[in-house]
Amino acid sequence: MKFYLVLIIVSSMVGCSNRAIYENVQINKRNECMKLPLKQYHECMEKVNKSYDEYERERKETLDK
Repeated sequence: MKFYLVLIIVSSMVGCSNRAIYENVQINKRNECMKLPLKQYHECMEKVNKSYDEYERERKETLDK
């Protein structure tokens, strides 16, 4: 719930770039990963540790389909 509140606040800020929003969301996801047991933590972090450029490329590929 806290994650979604932060996401809403961050996305509603005027003048924020998509990259800044993405990076803030990633920070919140990493913080959530820290609450998990070690094995799940590593799996969670693998999913979260995607660069903005990689995310943007995959997003554009998906939209072009």
